[in-house]
Amino acid sequence: MTLVTTPNLDDPDDFYATLLAVHRGLTAEQSQALNARLILLLANHVGDSTVLREAVEAARASVIELNGP
Repeated sequence: MTLVTTPNLDDPDDFYATLLAVHRGLTAEQSQALNARLILLLANHVGDSTVLREAVEAARASVIELNGP
C-alpha cells in the first residue's frame, strides 16, 4: 500500500462539514480527544505502519512548510 496524497474523497465538502459538526459544542480538550481518537481509528483501519509513518512525516512537513519550524 502506498500513501495517497492526491485528492481522493468522493465528497470532500461533505466530509469537512461532518468534521466541523462533530466538534460543535465540545470543549478544546474534548475536541483534541476526538481528533486523537479519530486518528487512531483511521490508523487502525489503514493498518500499514510504513504508510502511517509516511503520512505522519508528510503532515509534519506540511505544517512546517506553512508555519515555519
